[in-house]
Amino acid sequence: MAERIPTSRVLGALLDEATTERVSLGWLMDRLGERSFGIILLLLAFLALIPGVSPVAGILVTVPAFQMVRAHAGPVFPRRRLACWCFDTRRLVAIVGRAVPLLRFLERFIYPRWMTPFEATRRLVGGVVLLVSLTLFVPVPLSNIPPAIVISLVAFAYLEEDGALLGLALI
Repeated sequence: MAERIPTSRVLGALLDEATTERVSLGWLMDRLGERSFGIILLLLAFLALIPGVSPVAGILVTVPAFQMVRAHAGPVFPRRRLACWCFDTRRLVAIVGRAVPLLRFLERFIYPRWMTPFEATRRLVGGVVLLVSLTLFVPVPLSNIPPAIVISLVAFAYLEEDGALLGLALI
Protein backbone atom coordinates (compact mmCIF):
# COMPACT_ATOMS: atom_id res chain seq x y z
CA MET A 1 0.00 0.00 0.00
CA ALA A 2 1.35 3.44 -0.93
CA GLU A 3 2.24 5.89 1.80
CA ARG A 4 -0.42 8.52 2.41
CA ILE A 5 0.69 12.02 1.46
CA PRO A 6 -0.30 14.58 4.13
CA THR A 7 -2.87 17.17 3.13
CA SER A 8 -0.41 20.01 3.77
CA ARG A 9 1.88 18.62 1.05
CA VAL A 10 -1.05 18.13 -1.34
CA LEU A 11 -2.04 21.77 -0.86
CA GLY A 12 1.58 22.89 -1.28
CA ALA A 13 1.81 20.99 -4.57
CA LEU A 14 -1.48 22.58 -5.60
CA LEU A 15 0.12 26.01 -5.33
CA ASP A 16 2.97 24.88 -7.59
CA GLU A 17 0.44 23.82 -10.26
CA ALA A 18 -1.48 27.13 -10.16
CA THR A 19 0.49 28.92 -12.86
CA THR A 20 -2.24 31.17 -14.24
CA GLU A 21 -3.57 34.42 -12.79
CA ARG A 22 -6.99 32.93 -12.11
CA VAL A 23 -8.15 29.42 -11.26
CA SER A 24 -11.65 27.95 -11.32
CA LEU A 25 -13.41 26.00 -8.60
CA GLY A 26 -13.63 23.06 -11.01
CA TRP A 27 -9.84 23.12 -11.52
CA LEU A 28 -9.33 23.18 -7.76
CA MET A 29 -11.65 20.21 -7.16
CA ASP A 30 -9.99 18.23 -9.97
CA ARG A 31 -6.55 18.75 -8.42
CA LEU A 32 -7.70 17.83 -4.92
CA GLY A 33 -9.23 14.58 -6.16
CA GLU A 34 -10.41 12.29 -3.38
CA ARG A 35 -9.64 14.93 -0.74
CA SER A 36 -12.02 17.51 -2.17
CA PHE A 37 -14.93 16.42 0.06
CA GLY A 38 -12.79 16.72 3.17
CA ILE A 39 -11.42 20.15 2.23
CA ILE A 40 -14.88 21.51 1.44
CA LEU A 41 -16.36 20.13 4.66
CA LEU A 42 -13.47 21.57 6.66
CA LEU A 43 -13.89 25.03 5.12
CA LEU A 44 -17.66 24.99 5.62
CA ALA A 45 -17.24 23.83 9.23
CA PHE A 46 -15.00 26.82 9.90
CA LEU A 47 -17.61 29.03 8.26
CA ALA A 48 -20.29 27.49 10.51
CA LEU A 49 -18.40 28.69 13.58
CA ILE A 50 -19.38 32.28 12.76
CA PRO A 51 -22.58 33.25 14.62
CA GLY A 52 -25.40 34.16 12.25
CA VAL A 53 -23.73 32.44 9.31
CA SER A 54 -24.28 28.91 10.64
CA PRO A 55 -27.72 28.38 9.01
CA VAL A 56 -26.27 29.26 5.60
CA ALA A 57 -23.25 27.03 6.29
CA GLY A 58 -25.67 24.30 7.37
CA ILE A 59 -27.40 24.47 4.00
CA LEU A 60 -24.05 24.43 2.19
CA VAL A 61 -22.76 21.47 4.25
CA THR A 62 -25.78 19.37 3.34
CA VAL A 63 -24.87 19.47 -0.37
CA PRO A 64 -21.47 17.68 -0.18
CA ALA A 65 -22.73 15.47 2.66
CA PHE A 66 -25.64 14.27 0.53
CA GLN A 67 -23.27 13.68 -2.38
CA MET A 68 -21.04 11.61 -0.08
CA VAL A 69 -24.02 9.49 0.96
CA ARG A 70 -24.74 8.92 -2.73
CA ALA A 71 -21.08 7.79 -3.15
CA HIS A 72 -19.99 10.46 -5.62
CA ALA A 73 -16.26 10.35 -6.36
CA GLY A 74 -15.99 14.07 -5.65
CA PRO A 75 -18.23 17.07 -5.13
CA VAL A 76 -20.40 17.91 -8.10
CA PHE A 77 -21.08 21.57 -8.79
CA PRO A 78 -23.40 23.00 -11.41
CA ARG A 79 -21.04 23.53 -14.33
CA ARG A 80 -22.26 26.96 -15.40
CA ARG A 81 -22.62 28.52 -11.98
CA LEU A 82 -20.08 27.18 -9.52
CA ALA A 83 -17.58 24.95 -11.32
CA CYS A 84 -16.60 27.76 -13.69
CA TRP A 85 -16.40 30.34 -10.92
CA CYS A 86 -12.89 31.82 -11.01
CA PHE A 87 -10.85 33.58 -8.37
CA ASP A 88 -7.39 35.10 -8.19
CA THR A 89 -4.51 32.70 -7.71
CA ARG A 90 -3.07 35.22 -5.23
CA ARG A 91 -6.10 34.62 -3.00
CA LEU A 92 -5.60 30.88 -3.18
CA VAL A 93 -1.90 31.31 -2.32
CA ALA A 94 -2.79 33.54 0.65
CA ILE A 95 -5.40 31.14 2.06
CA VAL A 96 -3.35 27.99 1.54
CA GLY A 97 -0.23 29.78 2.80
CA ARG A 98 -1.98 30.43 6.11
CA ALA A 99 -3.55 26.98 6.31
CA VAL A 100 -0.46 24.86 5.57
CA PRO A 101 1.49 25.68 8.78
CA LEU A 102 -1.59 24.89 10.88
CA LEU A 103 -2.16 21.66 8.97
CA ARG A 104 1.49 20.64 9.43
CA PHE A 105 1.14 21.18 13.17
CA LEU A 106 -2.09 19.14 13.33
CA GLU A 107 -0.65 16.39 11.13
CA ARG A 108 1.80 15.56 13.91
CA PHE A 109 -1.16 14.31 15.94
CA ILE A 110 -3.60 13.30 13.20
CA TYR A 111 -2.20 10.74 10.79
CA PRO A 112 -3.33 7.50 9.14
CA ARG A 113 -4.13 4.92 11.80
CA TRP A 114 -6.91 2.37 12.12
CA MET A 115 -7.20 2.32 8.36
CA THR A 116 -10.78 2.23 7.10
CA PRO A 117 -11.99 1.46 3.59
CA PHE A 118 -12.09 4.92 2.03
CA GLU A 119 -15.08 4.23 -0.24
CA ALA A 120 -17.24 2.67 2.48
CA THR A 121 -16.33 5.37 4.97
CA ARG A 122 -17.48 8.11 2.57
CA ARG A 123 -21.14 7.07 2.89
CA LEU A 124 -20.99 6.85 6.69
CA VAL A 125 -19.19 10.17 7.04
CA GLY A 126 -21.66 11.82 4.66
CA GLY A 127 -24.62 10.51 6.63
CA VAL A 128 -23.24 11.67 9.96
CA VAL A 129 -22.28 15.09 8.61
CA LEU A 130 -25.75 15.41 7.08
CA LEU A 131 -27.38 14.71 10.45
CA VAL A 132 -25.02 16.98 12.38
CA SER A 133 -25.50 19.80 9.86
CA LEU A 134 -29.20 19.86 10.68
CA THR A 135 -28.32 21.01 14.20
CA LEU A 136 -26.74 24.16 12.74
CA PHE A 137 -30.28 25.49 12.26
CA VAL A 138 -31.10 25.54 16.00
CA PRO A 139 -31.81 29.18 16.91
CA VAL A 140 -30.04 29.07 20.28
CA PRO A 141 -27.02 31.35 20.79
CA LEU A 142 -23.68 29.53 20.39
CA SER A 143 -25.44 26.27 19.52
CA ASN A 144 -23.52 26.30 16.24
CA ILE A 145 -20.13 25.69 17.88
CA PRO A 146 -20.40 21.98 18.91
CA PRO A 147 -21.72 20.77 15.52
CA ALA A 148 -19.18 22.89 13.65
CA ILE A 149 -16.35 21.43 15.74
CA VAL A 150 -17.65 17.90 15.16
CA ILE A 151 -17.89 18.49 11.40
CA SER A 152 -14.35 19.91 11.32
CA LEU A 153 -12.99 16.93 13.29
CA VAL A 154 -14.78 14.47 11.01
CA ALA A 155 -13.54 16.32 7.92
CA PHE A 156 -9.93 16.43 9.09
CA ALA A 157 -9.99 12.77 10.17
CA TYR A 158 -11.48 11.89 6.79
CA LEU A 159 -8.79 13.92 5.01
CA GLU A 160 -5.94 12.26 6.85
CA GLU A 161 -7.60 8.82 6.99
CA ASP A 162 -7.27 8.76 10.77
CA GLY A 163 -9.72 6.06 11.80
CA ALA A 164 -9.11 6.65 15.51
CA LEU A 165 -10.07 10.34 15.32
CA LEU A 166 -12.89 9.55 12.91
CA GLY A 167 -14.34 7.02 15.34
CA LEU A 168 -14.02 9.47 18.22
CA ALA A 169 -15.63 12.29 16.22
CA LEU A 170 -18.47 10.06 15.04
CA ILE A 171 -19.27 9.08 18.63
